[in-house]
Amino acid sequence: MPMFERGDVRLHYTELGDPTGPAVLLIAPGGLRSAAERWEAAPYDPRAQLADSGLRLIAMDQRNAGDSWAPITIADGWETYTADQLALLDHLGVKQFSVVGMCIGGPYALNLMRRAAERVRCAVLLQPIGLHGNRHAFEGLFDGWSASVASEHPEASAGSWAAFRHRMFGGDFVFALGREDVAAITAPVLLLKGDDLYHPAETSVALSRLLRNVTFLEEWKTGGALDEASRQIGAFLAEHATE
Repeated sequence: MPMFERGDVRLHYTELGDPTGPAVLLIAPGGLRSAAERWEAAPYDPRAQLADSGLRLIAMDQRNAGDSWAPITIADGWETYTADQLALLDHLGVKQFSVVGMCIGGPYALNLMRRAAERVRCAVLLQPIGLHGNRHAFEGLFDGWSASVASEHPEASAGSWAAFRHRMFGGDFVFALGREDVAAITAPVLLLKGDDLYHPAETSVALSRLLRNVTFLEEWKTGGALDEASRQIGAFLAEHATE
C-alpha cells in the first residue's frame, strides 16, 4: 500500500479500478479504526463491487488507523481528518471526486461536502453514525481506541486526549456538523439507512429530510435488498460521479 507523507503525518492508501476514471474516495467503517481493511467485514464492500465500474477508487487508512500514523495534538478533531483527506487527494492530483463513506465515513463525507463543496460531485452514505441517546457509546468507543494506541503516542498529554475526544463526540446530530450545515449541502446523496446503537435509524431519517438532493434506501443489508442496493450504488455513481 502506498504512503503519503505530510510533515509528521503518514497516510496509507491504495488505488483500485480504472486509474484514468472519475475519482471516488472510499472512507471505511470502524470508528476511529477506519482503515481500508474494515470494508471486508461490511455488508457492502465498494472495493469489490465497483472494481469494474470504470471508476478510480481511492481507499485510505485514516490517521492512527490501519497503517497510517499521526501525532495526537490538542487541536485534533473532524477538521483534522478532513484536511488529511483533501491533502491526499491533492497529492494524487484529484480535483473533483465523489465519496463513499460508511459508519464514521458518513460524517467525514458530509464534512467534505461542506468544506470542499466545489470539489465533491456526489456521496454515498451507508448507515452514518449520529447522536440519539447514545453519546456514552461513542465516548466509550473513543476511550477504547485511545487506550489501544496510547503506547504509540508518548507526545500526547491527558489534555490532548480529552480535547480530541470532545471535538469528535461532544457535538450533536452527526458530530462533524449540525443540521443547518447539512441542509445547505446541494450535492447528490445516496443514503442507506442505519438501524443500531452507533448508526441510529433516527439519524438516517433526519438526514433524508434535511439533504436537498437525496435518494433514501431503507432496506439494503441482506439478500435481494443488498443486491438491489449494490445495483443502485453503481447506477448512482455512474450518473453523478462522471458529471
